Amino acid sequence: MNAIEIRNLTTAEIEQQLKTLKEELFNLRFQLATGQLENTARIREVRKSIARAKTVVRERELNIQNG
Repeated sequence: MNAIEIRNLTTAEIEQQLKTLKEELFNLRFQLATGQLENTARIREVRKSIARAKTVVRERELNIQNG
């Protein structure tokens, strides 16, 4: 999910997406530890998506305070 797609979501939807991504990251790490993970690049993709979502939420918080 890219930043443009995230910015089109409401804050509540972003929070829900963050929860889903964190669960997926947990499952991927678990699979990695047990040797079942085939696509290790997916961990990096999920981590970056989490960072993007958190960045958009923080930008909105700052806009509310300043605007």
